[in-house]
This record gives sequence, structure tokens and C-alpha cells, in this order.
Amino acid sequence: MSTKKTAGMIAELRGGLVLSCQPVPGSSFDNTKSIVAYSRIGVEVGARALRIEGVANVRAVAASVNLPVIGLVKRDLDGTPVRITPFLEDVAALADAGAAIIAFDATNTTRPTPVVTMIAAIHGLGRLAMADIATEAEARAARAAGADLVGTTLSGYTGGPVPELPDLALLSRIVDLDCPVIAEGRYNSPYLAAEALRAGAHAVVVGSAVTRPEYAARWFVEALTKARPDPRPVLTFDIGGTKTLAALVLGARVVEQRRIATRGKIGSPEWLAELEALARDWRDVAGCGAAAVSGVISSGCWSALNPDVLDIPARYPLAARLSDAIGLPFLAVNDAQAAAWGEYRHGAGRGRDMAFVTISSGIGGGLVLGGRLLRGASGIAGSLGQMCIGRFTLESQASGFALARQARMAGHEMDAAGVFAADAADARWATALVDGLFANLAGGMHMLQALADPEVIVIGGGVGLAPGALERLNAACWNIPEPLRPNLVCAALGDAAGIIGAADLCTFDENTP
Repeated sequence: MSTKKTAGMIAELRGGLVLSCQPVPGSSFDNTKSIVAYSRIGVEVGARALRIEGVANVRAVAASVNLPVIGLVKRDLDGTPVRITPFLEDVAALADAGAAIIAFDATNTTRPTPVVTMIAAIHGLGRLAMADIATEAEARAARAAGADLVGTTLSGYTGGPVPELPDLALLSRIVDLDCPVIAEGRYNSPYLAAEALRAGAHAVVVGSAVTRPEYAARWFVEALTKARPDPRPVLTFDIGGTKTLAALVLGARVVEQRRIATRGKIGSPEWLAELEALARDWRDVAGCGAAAVSGVISSGCWSALNPDVLDIPARYPLAARLSDAIGLPFLAVNDAQAAAWGEYRHGAGRGRDMAFVTISSGIGGGLVLGGRLLRGASGIAGSLGQMCIGRFTLESQASGFALARQARMAGHEMDAAGVFAADAADARWATALVDGLFANLAGGMHMLQALADPEVIVIGGGVGLAPGALERLNAACWNIPEPLRPNLVCAALGDAAGIIGAADLCTFDENTP
């Protein structure tokens, strides 16, 4: 194959779909006729190449459609985990059958033929070599050995349980190779395929979602099964800076609830025992548990975002501790993110791109965009209170704790509710503080609208839901020019948004495209 033709073929792949036509072995579609039919569908929809397994199938497809064929042979061998094109005779047979690109296993494992020898043989037959790898080191080694393309095909398949999602992290680490990187492996939705291109992939291989209908049908069955309402309620805790709420939640309904002051050293055995006692008689009727908490949740562990609001031991394993104490599987989630999800699923932001802002002892937030609750790399997505207004965070200037601190500095020892009461009684000092609070909040809403551009910002929390608070906040936002002026609405679920959202997250996979 000439250098000019090779360059043209690689360029033609850019930004496109590679359709993998590999039916489930032994299925009704596991025959050459079906594979050719799938290949023709690829041509019709605009695929740029086809990935075909088996010499006979490659020969039939290459003779039937005018698209480059990435050919491979799969074998189950003793003494080596290599399955994809393990032998030099496989390379020769695929080239003879019409494969323009030959894919082979380039993982760092015991193998029948060295990677460099495989690549030399493929090039000797005038074909392009596609190295299927599982790690960054394997990708770089394959390219150094002369591979023309590198595919993430084997990431997640070389040991341990297979992940549900594709390895976008690996992809992003190897897109700087001086050869095309092909995203492959569990890209089973249009959203994920597009994410691969956004991460820098040259092209994306999609197979099971199109050519393995058994898999696609199973995904729907599993999704519908998960969506069925559990007849048992979810035992839910909402643990904040001043209160702890325990509730049984069924769908969007709070069946029963109990509230106590947050007290004791969080994370201590005494504190955990108090939570267990609070919900002891509910454990047998609940199907699972959820905890909506202030602070950062990452992999079930809880840490403080602002220790002045809530002092939490670093990376406290909240989900595991609650599960051990109460005897139910537990999910832990940031309370503002949980409330955002609750309002999106059942409240004022239902079905819309939305932000949720809770203005209470502290200030938190959550974002639901494109039907997905955003968690962020560290679990802090939507944390509006940590954004700065001038030199200080919004939480330090416009939360309930901040308002009480400002009152003390003005010589008035009272909490936020007392300041609002003094404002309602026309105390000038209180009105000045409250006006300043809403001016700072308006600045935060302005930034949030500019950053996320939600259709609606739902306002919750004890301060946010206080009588007249939304009107004051809207008035403070009035001078923000369109289209940056936010559309503000009150939380429909009130202070139950967090527990309803957390309970819903126990059974609803909001990250399924």
C-alpha cells in the first residue's frame, strides 16, 4: 500500500465511526451473511471503516463494501492470554482476505510473537498495524515499535471485573502519541462516543450497541428493572450543620420523619450510635439507606469543605459506617447535590437543565445538566458557596452563619433568624445586613448563570425559603443584564429536597445516557 494511500485512509477515519461487526459467538447473527448485512448498514449510515473478525468474514466484507476493513482473528490459546491475531500466519491470511488494517493484541504479556515482529510482518504485507492495548505504557511501547494506530480495545479486559464505562482517562493520557488513537471498548451510547472525540480520539469503534442486539436488549431490560419502584421505602438521613433529619422516603413522598439537633463529635462512636438509635425501628421496613450530608463525598467517604460550618474527620467512611451500624446498604451524597437531583426529578426543576442553591447555615449547590447530576472530579461540582465575591467566599459573606457573625460584629448577639426578624421590624442595622446579604447572593447567581447557563435556578435552604427571600433576591438581581439574569424559583420540595433526592439516587442511575 502506497504512503499516499495510507495517509488518505488514516485521514478519512478522523472524527468518524468504525463499526465493529462481531456478533455474539453462537448467536443467530453469528454468520457471514449477517456480518455482511451489518457492514452494509455501516456504509449506509456513514461509518468510516469496519472492524471484522475471522478470515472468511473479512474476505466476504471486503468483496461486498467499499470501506477499509480492520481485520483480526480471535483464538483461545493455552499458555497465553493473547486472543487477537496471535500468529504471523493470521496476519498473512487477513492481508490476503483484503484487510487494509490488521489489529493485534499488543499488551505486555506472554505472547506467541513479539509485538515488533507482528508490526514488521504487517508492514511487509503493505498493511497498517493497529495495536490493541490496555495501558498507557503498552500504547507508548507499541508506537515506539512502529504501530500505525493504537486502540484502547483491551482496557478493562486484562484482569478483574470489567468496568461498565469506557476508559476515557486512558484515552486522554495517550492522545498525544504521534499516531491516531482509536477509542474502543464499551462506547455503547452516542453520548460516550462523542465524549471520546472530545477527549481527543481520532475515531471511535462501536460494536455491541449496534451489532449485538442481545446486549442492547439486555441493557433495556436492566434499566427497566432498576426503574421499577421498590415497594420498600429508603431510610434516609440529612445531616447538616445544625440539624439531623431521619426519614423513610418512598418515591417523592416522605412517609415518616424525625428530627434532632446535630450534636456530638461527628464520626465518634457516640454520634454513630445516636443515628442508629434514631432509625432502629425502621431498618426492617427499608430496602436500603442514603445519607445526604454537608461537605465532600468521594467514593463513600466524607470530608469537610468548610470546617467552620461542619467539622468532619478527613475522609470519614460514612457509607460503610452507616451500613455496618444499621445493617442496610448505604449511599452517601452531598446534600446540595442530592437536593438538586430531588428538585430535578420531582420538584421545581423537573426535566430542565437546572442549578440548585441552598442558602442556610452555609451555602451549597448542585447542577443537573443534560439529565445528569454533575459530581465533578473531586465531588464538589456546584459548590457555589466556595466561589469568591471579591476576596471572600460567598458562603463567608452571605450564609446564615455569616449573617449571625456580622450581627455580632455590629453588637447584636443573635442568629440569622433574629436578624431577619429585626429587619422585618425596620431595624436599620439589620436591614443593611440583609440587603448586603442579598447583594452578595445576587453576585453569586450572576456567576452561576454565566458558568452553567441553566434554564432555572432553584432556591432552597432555611434562608433561601424564608418569607420574602426570593422577592428580595430577584430584586437584587434586577440590574443583571439579559441573558445573564437568572430565572429564580423556590424549591418545590422545601427542606425535603435532599432526602428525596438521596433516596431517589439509591435506585436511579442518573449517569446512564
